[in-house]
Amino acid sequence: MTDHNNHVYDENVPVSLRILSTQMKALREWAELTQRELGDQAGFSESQIGSVEQGRRPLKMDLAVQLEKVFKIPKVFTSVVDEQLKEPHPSWFQPFAAAEAEAVALSVYDNQLINGLLQTEAYARAVHLSYRPALDDDEIERRVAARLARQQMLGRTPAASLSFILEETILRRPLCGRKAMSEQLHHLLEVGQLRHVEIQVMPTERENHGGLGGPFTLVEPPDQDTCAYLEVQDNGRLITSRRAVNQLARRYGILQSQALSPEDSAEFIQQLATGER
Repeated sequence: MTDHNNHVYDENVPVSLRILSTQMKALREWAELTQRELGDQAGFSESQIGSVEQGRRPLKMDLAVQLEKVFKIPKVFTSVVDEQLKEPHPSWFQPFAAAEAEAVALSVYDNQLINGLLQTEAYARAVHLSYRPALDDDEIERRVAARLARQQMLGRTPAASLSFILEETILRRPLCGRKAMSEQLHHLLEVGQLRHVEIQVMPTERENHGGLGGPFTLVEPPDQDTCAYLEVQDNGRLITSRRAVNQLARRYGILQSQALSPEDSAEFIQQLATGER
């Protein structure tokens, strides 16, 4: 995203923090300080100051505290950063997280990672440790906790109907190490035994494949029309267009017919977990 000052903003940075970045630059220029001079007074490098002002990285609490000391303006920066720390999900994911939490049914096709609702803690941590640019330890723990908290919907009453189609390649990638991956596969088997959950595997050897356009999720809210969610490279989008949603629904039906049945999928996952495949 680009603003009128040609700043290229990271979509993970919430709008409120982008505004703070603009205010930070305005205050620096009002104080007639260069980025290097502000960095020297605040105890940060010139490049760190520039990255925050240009929206390439979010304003963190440690810098916010020092900025308030330099500019002698209490709570202007820290209060906003503190509120953002309470939000467990990146800004681009928040609309979907809200829709997912209220959904009465989800239909999910994944071809890169095991879905967050099905991940063990070890797998979720491995996903975030693999993130590039690297996340700091506190952010990793915050995101892992948020991901595990989403899984409360698995035991929700009334239960949501949950359907998952996973590519075989996902299940063969030992993202969290072979021992932890075996535990992840056994976890899939446990979740798949829930009456309101269906897990299907799409074999790599399939010659015809209806999901080459990429992963997607169909979300059925309690009192609204079904919508769809698409995500790629830290960008997520909810789609409400009837035509687009209907097309994805038809595509999901094709994928279900091409994938292994839930029973055959469970046997397939069991064989992977025990090393028979």
